[in-house]
Amino acid sequence: MSARDSSISDAFLEPNAAVVEPTRDFLNSLDPLILSLFVLATVAIVVGGWWVVRWFRRPPGVRLQRLLSNYDEIAVLMHPNPDPDAMSCAMGIARIAEAVETEATLQYPGEIRHQENRAFRTVLDLEMESIESSSQLAADAVVLVDHNTPRGFAGSQTVEPIAVVDHHPGNGAGTEFTDVRTDYGAASTIVVEYLNELGATMAADNGTGLEISEELATGLLYGIQSDTNHLTNGCSRAEFDACAALFSGIDQDLLDRVANPQVSDDVLQIKATAITEKRVEGPFAVCDVGQISNTDAIPQAADELMHLEGVTAVVVYGQNDGTIHLSGRSRDDRVHMGETLRHAISDIPMANAGGHARMGGGQVSVEHMNGIGPSDGISKNEFEERLFAAMAGER
Repeated sequence: MSARDSSISDAFLEPNAAVVEPTRDFLNSLDPLILSLFVLATVAIVVGGWWVVRWFRRPPGVRLQRLLSNYDEIAVLMHPNPDPDAMSCAMGIARIAEAVETEATLQYPGEIRHQENRAFRTVLDLEMESIESSSQLAADAVVLVDHNTPRGFAGSQTVEPIAVVDHHPGNGAGTEFTDVRTDYGAASTIVVEYLNELGATMAADNGTGLEISEELATGLLYGIQSDTNHLTNGCSRAEFDACAALFSGIDQDLLDRVANPQVSDDVLQIKATAITEKRVEGPFAVCDVGQISNTDAIPQAADELMHLEGVTAVVVYGQNDGTIHLSGRSRDDRVHMGETLRHAISDIPMANAGGHARMGGGQVSVEHMNGIGPSDGISKNEFEERLFAAMAGER
């Protein structure tokens, strides 16, 4: 090494007196108590930062379970009129809580009317409670599943969930944990990943530790299938991986009974009306099924119309107790159904709609549609023209 190189190296290795001396003088001038506090604060910042980094590097399933372990009891809250994805997601969260001795109560607002949903609850023997107000929540600590904003019961706006697990768009969040994955086809998929992260094994495989029962495995599998139209609509690779992970633990008989429930006469009648009374314009179809007693039949009728050759997007609507209920389906890349319905009803007071690209829903007050309040009102034909225009991207 040359003398010049050596002098450069020494300059980097030796302390810089211009920096070290003032620093030493500053430290020597400090009161011992202040100096001790300064050292303690520095250590606290370093240790605190290390714990924060370590916490967020843990898998979300581990973080959620550790959070739940801080509570003696939680309320696992589903959205109004829960479907298999919501119910199976709630089952999974309850199992994770149970493993750390936290009592979980499954609750929901609204009713369980759809024959598929009723069969899911009955066949898997779920213990669930219906609530009408926030005062009926089983615990102050609330975990939202398959939705990210509490709704559908009195006082819902005052509820601040500690955790949110969901796959729908929205701005809702938990105060301590939020996991919203809008690229996933089902919330149940997220829960399957949590169980994998926690090292869960299938009870049917004689595993040890955190076990997934046949009922839970079957419920999670069907929850994924039902929200993705049997893995054909809106799913990601994660859904296929989750189903593969669950396969060895399911009960085939339970799955068949959940997937093939008996259908009531009114549902068949509404499906028949949708098929025979539909209005088709190009690749789009709209149908008014009239007065109905079972609003859950509307999305089923929309699913039925999607089987029509040449039809790529449909909207079915019907009236129940002063409210028009809408359900839409799309397999057309040009039609985002949630946005389509939202645009169609945007200027009707007290109306709401939304959803995913492939499916959406909404409600419109009959009185406001007829002109109550600031609106002039619109006719049935005008309303259907709006739906066709929105599907065509002209509204």
